[in-house]
Amino acid sequence: MSERGEHEEQEVIEDEEEEDAETNLQPGGDTAQQPPEDDREPGGGGEEAPGESSVSTDVLEAAEEAGTHLQEDSVGISTDVQEGQAETRHDDAEQLQEPQRRDHVGNSTATVKVVLVPEGHVMTVAFAIGLSIQELKLHLAAELRVPAEVLQISLDGRLVEEQQSLMQLGVRPNGSTRMEMSSTDPTAHPLRPLRPPEHDNMPDVITVRVQTEEDMFQEVVVEIERPPQQKVFLGGYKHRLTGAQYHHATVQTLPKSSPDRGVAVFSRNTQTVELKSQAQQCPLSVSTQMSGIGCYVSCMDDKLVAPGNYITAAEYHNERLRAVIRLQSFARRWLARQEVERMRSNRDRRLVWLELQERKRTEEKEEQLRDRRHRWMKPQRGEDFHLLYHALEKWRCEEEQRINSSLRGAERKAALCSLLEQETQLIAAIGRHRIAVQNNNYDTIVRNFLDKSAAPHQWRAADGKMIEMEGQHTSRARELRDLYNNISLSTVSQEQRLHFLLTLKHTVKEHECQLTRDVVDLIDREVDLMTRGVKAGSLEGLRKRISTLFLQYIKTPAFNPEVAKLLKVPQNPSQLKNDVFLCRGCHRYLHSSDFNPSASVRRSGRCRDCTGLNNIARSRDDSSCYKNILRRLRADELRLNEEAKIPFLLQVEDVRYLVEEVWASSSDLHASSLNNLMFVRWERRRDWSPWNCILLSKEQTSAHLEVEDVHKAAVPQPAAPSRSKRDLLV
Repeated sequence: MSERGEHEEQEVIEDEEEEDAETNLQPGGDTAQQPPEDDREPGGGGEEAPGESSVSTDVLEAAEEAGTHLQEDSVGISTDVQEGQAETRHDDAEQLQEPQRRDHVGNSTATVKVVLVPEGHVMTVAFAIGLSIQELKLHLAAELRVPAEVLQISLDGRLVEEQQSLMQLGVRPNGSTRMEMSSTDPTAHPLRPLRPPEHDNMPDVITVRVQTEEDMFQEVVVEIERPPQQKVFLGGYKHRLTGAQYHHATVQTLPKSSPDRGVAVFSRNTQTVELKSQAQQCPLSVSTQMSGIGCYVSCMDDKLVAPGNYITAAEYHNERLRAVIRLQSFARRWLARQEVERMRSNRDRRLVWLELQERKRTEEKEEQLRDRRHRWMKPQRGEDFHLLYHALEKWRCEEEQRINSSLRGAERKAALCSLLEQETQLIAAIGRHRIAVQNNNYDTIVRNFLDKSAAPHQWRAADGKMIEMEGQHTSRARELRDLYNNISLSTVSQEQRLHFLLTLKHTVKEHECQLTRDVVDLIDREVDLMTRGVKAGSLEGLRKRISTLFLQYIKTPAFNPEVAKLLKVPQNPSQLKNDVFLCRGCHRYLHSSDFNPSASVRRSGRCRDCTGLNNIARSRDDSSCYKNILRRLRADELRLNEEAKIPFLLQVEDVRYLVEEVWASSSDLHASSLNNLMFVRWERRRDWSPWNCILLSKEQTSAHLEVEDVHKAAVPQPAAPSRSKRDLLV
């Protein structure tokens, strides 16, 4: 029995060697193929892979273990001869077939997903479940270009022995498993996939279910090949609304041909029309019959027709004329009623529109009065204070006129002195209020300045979208702005205040100068006082000094380059050569932007501050009405012509001259307030200019714009003085 077992063991080993020589499986479970040149190991050439020798060694060891089991079984059977020779032969046959079945199952493949630790990349390979973990390591080492000795494979958190196979680990044929692989020397041999990450969207191995026979399916493992070459671009389409692109593609299969119908569809006979004519006779004939010789026709159904009154042609036409007149009267009545209803509805709509316009004008006047009253009571801007001074001057003139008309001698002088004292007190009150408003608006002005310096650069692209760009200087400006806001906070705890001060100290220490040294000294002084328990109210002045010096630090272009574009004084002295002028009022050399531009060639000799101070001290005029007229004019002209230039060259003083000197501060048709006046074109087809304009109220403007040609329409001409002045402008 032992000799036969050894003989059969030798046959099994020879069969396995022949099968390995024929198939020569690789670690992936597929037939061995010559790897591409770019996937071979450097210096490998045509040498044999180390994994092949390990495969034959493992197969021999498995065959020896099978032979050992056969020997032990044969010894046990020889000792129990009494159980019968038939049962012994049956057991020997089953034991001989068991390695063959095991070898057949071991050739089946399974999908192995290997997770590279710690990167987390996943590699998917098709592997024969009969091969060992050592062969899997050799295959993965060749893929990753690392030595196989540094690889460690674990399953469910425990290391797997190299001698074990996937079948012993519980992997079934055509199944899948997930393993973790790490490197014992991650510094010298890190685990990284050679394929770029963007190519890992498609798995390396997929399982396809193929129908072999009717109601018979087979699962086939397919490996995905990624060719290195790039597909040829064949053109395509682009969706105009969504922007999605659709590319043309080619396939290797021929188009499916339609089956032959057996009939010639495209022929000359099918495309030729045949015409023919055919006469037809009506199947029913109609005739009449009268009584005669040999023919009798019954007269029972005959009718007796008697003639009526004879109507002449004149009577017939008169009757038709009266009928037509009657129809016309009803039709004209209906048309007249329709016209009356239309006129009545138009009248009602016009009355409603007029009422609406009147209500709208009333609301606008009330809104203007409320806004004017609010500006009087709570002035916030320079225009509001000019309005206050204008009201003060108007009140002074009225009081002075009343005193001069009612009093004489010493009483008049005393009243004028009292009036002067009251005016002085009112001017002082307005000045105090102006200083308070400036102090209240200081924080808002500073925050707006910091927001502008920290804002990203913006421009509009060709497609209309707004593009924003941030640089390193923008990030620096944003950090300084946030730090200034934190330093300016008053309702913070002591720990937060110390944290803000420490951050500020490290920030200013980056640049060494007298300003940064002063800021650091003040920070150390505040920290010392806070540690001694000084109250926050006593530190308010010190904190104000720190904020002021830090703001000066932010406004320095050497520390914050983004503020250079917002400073009035340019950093390059050469830019001041042709753009600096002398103010005749304060005798200071100022930038051209500090002077009021004028439409005339001659530049004003006084700066804006001197002009405003001169207006407050002497004339006390209010130019808000003229500013509103100029603003409405620019908006209307920009809507009609985007390339309009003249309205944007005019200034408030020029509009004041046109309104007061040329048009006498009133409309040509009837008098109106300045708040209700506006400039429009005299001829609609020509651009607006001082010689092609007319000053009208808002109600007259809508009617004037409906006229196409003022020379042909019956419109009232401007008054003689205004027309002559307008002609002088030409």
